[in-house]
Amino acid sequence: MGLEKIIAISGKPGLYELVSQTRGGFVVTSLIDGKKQSINMRNNVSVLNEISIYTYGEEVPLSAVFQAIKDKENGEQTISHKASKKELENFLREVLPEYDEDRVYASDIKKIAQWYNLLQKSDLISDLAQKEVATEASSEEE
Repeated sequence: MGLEKIIAISGKPGLYELVSQTRGGFVVTSLIDGKKQSINMRNNVSVLNEISIYTYGEEVPLSAVFQAIKDKENGEQTISHKASKKELENFLREVLPEYDEDRVYASDIKKIAQWYNLLQKSDLISDLAQKEVATEASSEEE
């Protein structure tokens, strides 16, 4: 599974896997506890594969940032999202040296670390890397 089925819901903790779409919203499964729930269309939903991180050059997709974290941490958990602002900034600077420090806030870095750890715990980081390679291969064939 790639990031196109993983969503963040504003006001709700963690990440969710999109199961299906209904007339009035979505059915999702929490990656934290595995519970299914129905989400109303009025909720602010962000699909992870549509999120990018600002750099001084072009924006970098979140999947590329997750891959860089995975490479740095050898596929293991990374820094806690509860670490200090300075530690979080140093962490992202190691992973993505060219990130735009004026437009990427500490709260954004916390989400990156928290989401990565949640995906890693759910064994979705290895799937993500395989999915990205398959997507790149099919793009090159076209």
